[in-house]
Amino acid sequence: MTERLYYHDSFLYNFDAEVRSVVETPRPGLILDRTAFYPTSGGQLHDTGLIVSPDGKFAVTEVADTEDGHIVHYLDAPLKDVQPGTRVSGEIDAARRRDHMQQHSAQHVLSSTFVRLFGMPTVSFHMADDYCSIDLDAPSLNKDQVESAERLANEILVEDRPVDVRYVTRDEAEKLGLRKLPPAERDQLRLIDIRDWDVTACGGTHVSRTGQIGGILLRKTEKVRQGYRVEFVAGQRAVSIARRDFSTLTETAALFSAGIYDVPQQARKSLEEIKSLRKQREQSQDELAAAQAAALLAETPESHGRKVVVRTFSDRDLNFLKLLAQKLTRQSPAIALLATESPQPALVFAQSAGQPHDMGTLLKETMAKLGGRGGGSKDLAQGGVPRSEGIAAALDAAAQTLTRNSSR
Repeated sequence: MTERLYYHDSFLYNFDAEVRSVVETPRPGLILDRTAFYPTSGGQLHDTGLIVSPDGKFAVTEVADTEDGHIVHYLDAPLKDVQPGTRVSGEIDAARRRDHMQQHSAQHVLSSTFVRLFGMPTVSFHMADDYCSIDLDAPSLNKDQVESAERLANEILVEDRPVDVRYVTRDEAEKLGLRKLPPAERDQLRLIDIRDWDVTACGGTHVSRTGQIGGILLRKTEKVRQGYRVEFVAGQRAVSIARRDFSTLTETAALFSAGIYDVPQQARKSLEEIKSLRKQREQSQDELAAAQAAALLAETPESHGRKVVVRTFSDRDLNFLKLLAQKLTRQSPAIALLATESPQPALVFAQSAGQPHDMGTLLKETMAKLGGRGGGSKDLAQGGVPRSEGIAAALDAAAQTLTRNSSR
């Protein structure tokens, strides 16, 4: 098994090791006798950095556990002269490691906080590149509870409590009141002990004092299957996210020519105006479609007991075509063969109830000529085409097909 140096010193960023085996497929990698690189596990992301060998420097892009207890360091390029027994050195990306220590230690503080305040245990932890989350076993979670947990968790950070690593047997652990006792897989457990606050079995990398976490910011909550998910960030990541949030809010406020704290009110006002304008537009579209339908029916001669309206528009959307088709086929026994050339070329075929033709079939035949796709029912069908060229001719051909079918 690979000796895991990070178990004993999370601040170890440089180490020497011996190559045990070389992995060639599916990606190049190395298994070492000892390593300070942390592999993805327990919700925490893997470390990155460099492996320095006689063959050169290689970037470590991923670190993973194997089933037999070894750790594979996946590299960005194949190795040529490195063989088992070669001495190499490792360099951990210190900034990434410190970030992960802050996030993971913050999770321990936060999880214990929710248990102590509200009896809400953490059932899972997830660390992404720009945020972290814990899933709480909780029937409900409100804003006041979130703010209280955030406040108390940050008080624990300010108190700068020691964070110790110790090893105990499983029997000893059962007597220590762990927040969560892991499954019975190992006789010895590695405990992360936040002085007088939280004791948890964990294999991750952690700070040595809570003050090194810097700060914890709770950003979002959402209902999930097992309870509630709380998204948070800590340390420098919290500062970066807060700066990004502030910049976004400042830019948004400038769009409204308002202060940042007036943005919600201005956004609500704009949404109300948009809703009002949308209703006015829908009403205007309805009135326009009704008037245009009446005009088209008035200028179209009747044939075989119904009117066939064929029209191509240069700048109407699909929704207007469907609305116009409905007006045409409801005002009079009629068939509507409509098309628009922009913003997106599209066709709508419709007929009044009781007419004998099949608009869905007719549209598919027309689409085959235009290279488009569409479909629908016997009385209403629609589809889109890639280009506007040939649309008018295709509508005329469809109208001729209807004429021939009616003459039979």
